[in-house]
Amino acid sequence: MKILFVSPDPRPERWINLLEAALPQAEWIVWHPELPCQEADYALVWQPPEILFKKEPQLKAIFNLGAGVDALLKLSKLPKSLPIYRLEDAGMSAQMAEYLIHQVAEITRVMPVYRQQQQDKVWRMQSPCRRHEWPIGFLGMGQIAQKAAKAFSLLEYPVAGWSRSEKRIEGIDSYYGDDQITKFVQRSRILINTLPLTSQTQGFLNQSLFDQLPEKSIVINVGRGQHLNEMDLLNALEYGRVSHAILDVFSEEPLPKTHPFWNHPKITLTPHISAPTLRDETVKQIAEKIQKLASGEVISGQVDRNRGY
Repeated sequence: MKILFVSPDPRPERWINLLEAALPQAEWIVWHPELPCQEADYALVWQPPEILFKKEPQLKAIFNLGAGVDALLKLSKLPKSLPIYRLEDAGMSAQMAEYLIHQVAEITRVMPVYRQQQQDKVWRMQSPCRRHEWPIGFLGMGQIAQKAAKAFSLLEYPVAGWSRSEKRIEGIDSYYGDDQITKFVQRSRILINTLPLTSQTQGFLNQSLFDQLPEKSIVINVGRGQHLNEMDLLNALEYGRVSHAILDVFSEEPLPKTHPFWNHPKITLTPHISAPTLRDETVKQIAEKIQKLASGEVISGQVDRNRGY
């Protein structure tokens, strides 16, 4: 069995060493465009060039080194019949839950106020957090979002999720379909976007949606930068519909130094670190899936191209 590792990672040996240990019966090849056809069985990819699929037309399947496949599906040379498997969790959901809990607690527990009081040597208790006043809504209820939603539910926040189809999860109110999106947004003082990026969800966070939020809401985007209409967010912040935005993903990354988000007093930004890929967990998951697939077993995580995820 021959497997290609296709990634712009400047130190591919960090992956290859782990992959060889996890699947020693395979021949692992760090691929680059100058290589002739390797007649490989599978490929592990992140941001692969178009020429890969021209040079390796015999590939049986590809495994994406991440959960999001929007960039991969845009490649014109990607064979329509080639199965694509996305990364499922691999340690990302716990990181995402941790990130979101931290960001929400910063606001609901007024932690910036306490940090300023420390600087001013002021000892003063602020009003306690009343969780019922901070209903949380998750746009998108995939595997990663579900763990975060359950974590908030255990902390006794009112939590709801919206998805294309109904998801029944204990402790989480389910909204689904176009008919229920307005009702869902209107009850979500903290709106957390975890949607996959598709042609239907691009620009989903826009003025029309912001206008339906409760006054002084919080918007958190950990999905994709292309979900957000940036000018609409700036307008919503200016007029008070949104009181604060927490952004971890951007249409252009790294974010240009001239971008107005950097210095905006009502925006907290982080450099796409809410749930980075964990190498050990990723290698273990993909190696197990390749073994099963090569043995003729059905594996989970296959991308539905019609849905885009």
